Amino acid sequence: MIAAPTSDDVVCAAERIAGVAVRTPLLTNAKLDEITGARVFVKPEVLQRTGSFKFRGAYNRLSQIAAVDRAAGVVAWSSGNHAQGVALAATMLGMPSRIVMPADAPVIKVERTRGYGAEIVFYDRLTDDREAIGRALAAKHGAVIVPPYDDPHIIAGQGTAGLEITQDAGVTLDTVLVPAGGGGLAAGTALVFATVSTDAQIFCVEPDGFDDHGRSLISGEREKNASADGSFCDALMAPMPGEITFAVNRRHLAGGLSVSDDDVAAAMRFAYSELKLVVEPGGAVALAALLSNKIDVRSQAVAIILSGGNVDPGLFARLVVG
Repeated sequence: MIAAPTSDDVVCAAERIAGVAVRTPLLTNAKLDEITGARVFVKPEVLQRTGSFKFRGAYNRLSQIAAVDRAAGVVAWSSGNHAQGVALAATMLGMPSRIVMPADAPVIKVERTRGYGAEIVFYDRLTDDREAIGRALAAKHGAVIVPPYDDPHIIAGQGTAGLEITQDAGVTLDTVLVPAGGGGLAAGTALVFATVSTDAQIFCVEPDGFDDHGRSLISGEREKNASADGSFCDALMAPMPGEITFAVNRRHLAGGLSVSDDDVAAAMRFAYSELKLVVEPGGAVALAALLSNKIDVRSQAVAIILSGGNVDPGLFARLVVG
């Protein structure tokens, strides 16, 4: 297995993406503090380039591809947020990109990925192997594969969001809630906190039925989800934790939480009405866990990450406006 990144790799990634990625702010909200009985800090990666934290890891990975290898481009597979991050980073760095996306991906994510310059290859989420398709494409074109989470450079890039939290909070945090699909954001964040703030407990948050990280942390082995669909949190439906991400997360995460679609919808409504932010379902799970009392954080200092805002307008209108 490829060696996991370190907290030093996250620091190097932060230097690499500085001035390119957005340093998103750390927000507070009196209503959220009142409801939870905690002091809550919100990291809105919905304001990041391409609308999610994924740009951080994508740019960190692609910027390290040697100039001689850039003409052949990159290949990635993603339901949409990693796709957009890779597509934009590739275009910025003068590389072609080919992205393998599920045929049922939200239209907005497909359109944005194509708009950032990528060629899209669709697959059936239930019957096709996206990695096999991606590897065949990479072999055909001589391209570099850019996995969505199980890559040390991707993990280090995602961890820069956690690094910024430690730098901007101004207090010692007790609990940090991080959305988890493949586990790259959780792993990168956990690496930082293990070094900077060893007392903080880091929890990953997943949709009900896709709690492979939570179950894996309990069993000590990578557990696979029973189904490939069944949640509207499309960004968090990876089949199982990555090898590298789980190697990090099993050492550093305090546990896993899961939330229902109803919990997520309520969190999206709260984010819109109280935080004035548009958050996609997968991006809202950490807030959902907080609002639905999946964990007792009273009298604590808590940070949560809103990991993405690329939501289908029709779905958003139905869930939030009614």
